[in-house]
Amino acid sequence: MTTHFWAPLANWGLAGSGIYDAYYKGPEIINERMSATQVVYSGLFVRFAWAVQPRNYILASCHTANVLAQCNQLQRWGTHTLETDKANGAKRVQDLSMIAGAAAVGLAGTFALSGTMQRALLNSKVGVLSGLASSTVGPFYIHFWAPAFKWTLSINNLMDLDRPTDKISLSQMSALTLTGVLFMRWSFVITPVNYNLFAVNLALAGSSGYHLARKIQADYM
Repeated sequence: MTTHFWAPLANWGLAGSGIYDAYYKGPEIINERMSATQVVYSGLFVRFAWAVQPRNYILASCHTANVLAQCNQLQRWGTHTLETDKANGAKRVQDLSMIAGAAAVGLAGTFALSGTMQRALLNSKVGVLSGLASSTVGPFYIHFWAPAFKWTLSINNLMDLDRPTDKISLSQMSALTLTGVLFMRWSFVITPVNYNLFAVNLALAGSSGYHLARKIQADYM
């Protein structure tokens, strides 16, 4: 009966959405940018769930499932794109693969060098920067990177402001809106308290709620 249970449980909606859409919906509604973003986002939150206190196995399991579900959605999108867009399909798939690869390499390089950079800043004693380097929610800890990358979900929503409603997944937008609302509360009851996590989920609830309202209005009103 605590937020430590309900907020992570709501994130099962993301994996559930991917599984539901794969079973009941055609590949034409798949938002490839959002699915690719969720793969990286959920991968980061698997680690976040393990590092946060109290450690949250529900959150870790749902994000593991979401990585698998969204990878399947990307595979479906790629196959559909290659079959239906003979002129540009291969290039679209290649472009998305290159962007995803660059993001993965960038994050891996950042994590690999983070220890060296953190020690250099701590030893330099440069005031604010050294304090930032020692902070548990600073850029050298997963408590910073997982919420920071979650901003890309809202950015994707903003890029899709004019997306046709027949290509909006009702289940996906419902799950994103719900997790945004519940995680605003959860960000204050975990250790360390994470204000960036609160802000990013406020933005996610608003941007996803906008698309959810558009979808409901178009389909049911």
